[in-house]
Parts: sequence; structure tokens; C-alpha cells
Amino acid sequence: MHSALTGLACSRCAERYDADRVQGLCRCGSPLLARYDLAAVRSAVDPARIASRPPDLWRYAELLPVRAAAHRVSLGEGMTPLLPLPRLGARYGVPGLLVKDEGALPTGSFKARGAAVGVSRARELGIRALALPTNGNAGGAWASYAARAGLAATVVMPVDAPPITRAECVLAGADLYLVRGVIADAGRMVHRAAVAHGWFEAATLKEPYRVEGKKTMGLELIEQLGWRVPDVIVYPTGGGVGLIGIAKALAELRELGWIDDRLPRLVVAQAAGCAPIVTAFAAGAEDAAPWPDPHTVAYGLNVAAPLGARQVLAALRDTDGTAVAVTDADALAAQADCARAEGLLVCPEGGAALDAVRQLRATGWLNPDDEVVVLNTGTGLKYPEVLCIDPPVLNPDDDLPAPP
Repeated sequence: MHSALTGLACSRCAERYDADRVQGLCRCGSPLLARYDLAAVRSAVDPARIASRPPDLWRYAELLPVRAAAHRVSLGEGMTPLLPLPRLGARYGVPGLLVKDEGALPTGSFKARGAAVGVSRARELGIRALALPTNGNAGGAWASYAARAGLAATVVMPVDAPPITRAECVLAGADLYLVRGVIADAGRMVHRAAVAHGWFEAATLKEPYRVEGKKTMGLELIEQLGWRVPDVIVYPTGGGVGLIGIAKALAELRELGWIDDRLPRLVVAQAAGCAPIVTAFAAGAEDAAPWPDPHTVAYGLNVAAPLGARQVLAALRDTDGTAVAVTDADALAAQADCARAEGLLVCPEGGAALDAVRQLRATGWLNPDDEVVVLNTGTGLKYPEVLCIDPPVLNPDDDLPAPP
């Protein structure tokens, strides 16, 4: 189980970089992506051999950038459930609806994948201190994995980020700062501090390895489906790293010959209060303009100027996909519907993705026989402030009413 990493390449201009040196963005300002010797992977491993390995994300070691197993930092992440949603799917008119539940990961969200691989590679490259901006979940994940690796971490998040994610950072020993602003303001603060103090800037797509961890969502999904692709994958999109990672996984699997040439249609779900990619896609643009006054209860979607927008839009075009905006009210209604119908409490971002399915079936973009996989990117338990619960209070001698 050895990494087949060969180097890094710019996602826009294709300039190559040495992967065994600390790298940030390309000189052109675009994200760098890891490249692998896929011919060597094909000769060394196959799906049957992968199936014999432990059920964690490191089972895909040849397609991950960490060279030495001793540098892998793990809290047990990987192989999250792929669950059918028969009752909710029937209500939406999509009986083949499934959800990949990333809320089952350590730290409660898909951010654990990016942190596991990003922190592992940082440690392997000799980095001792890192800093990142976050809307919440990434901060908790990177703080936790940095603690596991023995690295120092500094986290900056908007003042209205979820309280639970603040506590995660502090309890994991990170230096946490709140900013009166949005994630872009936090990002500028982190960049200034990283330059001034020599910290490694672990912001979204400003280092090449977070996306490799999130790529494992796509690898796992395809393996769980028996090395075939679904018709549609719906992804709640803020920064877009997860969707970029899934598209990268599909491309690598196709080149390996482990799936056929058919690709699933990729769908972006964004909040109506912060929908730069939806707007750019509708306009046929190659990049997204910053969104003015971003706001949503789905904090992970509150990214006004995603650095990876160009790559996300390309993935949508390449797969005949689309992009959908969802109101907060509809996202929370879908969250509640899923909990009542299926017993699964998704996060508000997952609720947005589910409502996108409802919308797309209503317009006819989705067919009733489509197999649709929704990514639920975290547990709803991390968002208690949006859960509207008002049960009746009884006296000890009161009788419980008859069921309706």
C-alpha cells in the first residue's frame, strides 16, 4: 500500500510542481491538484484487493498523497453508510433515492476526510503549525486531527458560526479567534498571519491535499455500489472541494478502468442566500462572481467567493449536471421530513441537497427511475439552534393522550 503520487499540477494552467515540497497555490493563483501514476496503481491493486482491506479511507492508499504509513493520522474515518431513503424518495417521486451519511464520521462531518489527509501530508512534509479560516466544521476537524498529529493549529471563524464547532476547536487545543464578518474576512486574517508567523495556510484549496481526502467520498460511493456509478450525485456546495474531489475520483477510476465511461450527472445545491455557483451556471459563466451579503442557516454553504468555482462549474458542464438554489425554509423542511420519514437527522446542508432533489423531480430534470445519491455532509446534531422542538410539558399525574 504505497502512494503512487507523482507530483502536483495546476487545475487551470497545468504547470507542474514538486509534491515533496510545501506548496500552496499555482503562480497563476489557481489550486494545485495531486497527480498519480495510474498505470502503476492498475498493476499493483484492483477492486478485489481493496475490498480485503480495513474499512477506512486509507484503503485507497495508492490514490492518496501520504507516502509513509507512519505519517497517517487517523481517528477511524471512512466507509460511511450508504442508505436507501424509500419513504422520502417515494414522496419526492424518486424511489431510487439514497444518502451517503457523512455525519457518521469522526468530528461529525465530511471535513474529517480532508483533515485526515491534509494533516497527515502536512506532518509528512515537516509542517509543525497550521492555520485556517472556517465556517465551523472544518475548524473542528482540522483542530482535532492536528491534536492527534501533535501539530499546533490556529482557527478563525465568523462570530456567528455554530457554538459546537467553537467548542471543538478549543477543546482540541487550537487557538480560536472569532471575526465580526464572513469566512472571506477570516481568510484574509489567516493569510496575513501565515505570512507574518510562518504558519502553513490550510485554507480551502490553498493547499493541495484536503481535496484528496474528500475524494474518498467518491471512491467509497462507487465501491459501495459495486464499482458502478449512479445516475445522479447531489452535493451541497459551499467551497466546492467535495464536489471537485468526487469529480476527480470519477476521472481516476475511469482511467484505471474500474468503472465504464458513463459518468453520473453532478448537481450543486446551494443556499438561496448565498448561491454564486448557481448564478454563474445559469449565466453560462466559467467562474463565479462574489455573492453580496451572504446569509444562510446552513453555515457550510455560506461561502460567497469559492476559490474552486471554476473547477465546480467545469464538473457540472462535463457531466450534464446542474445547480439549484434552496431557501433556508425549504432546507429545514427537508431536514425535518427526512428525520420523520427515515429516522435520519441530516444537517441543514444535507437538507438543501434533499430539497434540490424535490425541485429537480418537480421540474422533470430528474426521472422517476433515476438512482440519485445525496451527500449529507454532517450530522444535524451539530446545529441545535435550527431544530424547532416544543414538546408539551405534563404534570406527573397527567395521562398521556391517545396516539393520533
